[in-house]
Amino acid sequence: MDIYKANTIEECISGNPYVGRGILLGKSADGAAAVSAYFIMGRSANSRNRIFNFKDDVLYTEPFDSSKVEDPSLIIYAALREWEDNLILTNGDQTDTVYEGLRAGKSFSEALLSREFEPDAPNLTPRISGLIRFRDGDFNYSMSILKSADAAGTACARYCFDYPALPGLGHLIHTYVTDGNPLPTFQGEPERVALTDGIDELTKRLWDALDKNNKISLYVRYTDLKTGAYEHRIVNKNK
Repeated sequence: MDIYKANTIEECISGNPYVGRGILLGKSADGAAAVSAYFIMGRSANSRNRIFNFKDDVLYTEPFDSSKVEDPSLIIYAALREWEDNLILTNGDQTDTVYEGLRAGKSFSEALLSREFEPDAPNLTPRISGLIRFRDGDFNYSMSILKSADAAGTACARYCFDYPALPGLGHLIHTYVTDGNPLPTFQGEPERVALTDGIDELTKRLWDALDKNNKISLYVRYTDLKTGAYEHRIVNKNK
């Protein structure tokens, strides 16, 4: 058993009908860029009625058709923000919680102490979050998952994983193991993923690997470590 094996994107999510929302962070194979990606999936009409929109340096989830919005509370939010040399990426409005926490001098994990899993029983969807810290031409990154400690949602279990940035290696965390009723929460550590491609190829492979019936939107960003400039891609099923 090779515990250091980095799986392909396809090995991680292809053939899985519902991994929910997912965050991927890591470093490009050539060591030149920080890689970050976020995707959303949906089963209900309310969840599927969404697009990604990037404006004023913030990535938002927005309604595709405003007239069809049923409950915006858990599906409309800022998914990506920047604070100084930090890139924040999450699956909910805890993006703003981390942003305000960093501004107040808190650490990533400290900022998330005020939050817990989503109040959507019986699923009790975990909140997943990622932070890239750019420093001196390189970076490190952290990933967090806040999930219910039991089936009743009586307490929150908190996990934070800190990683050095290694060329060609990324980590993927998503909300669910697979489809189900209730949806089974993600288990274990973030999955090791091989990052061997440029932004366009990674975007295509991620989008193609997600279940065609349930995928909604995908965002991918490559940040140049020398210049700090970034390029990004957005794919929306609803156009």
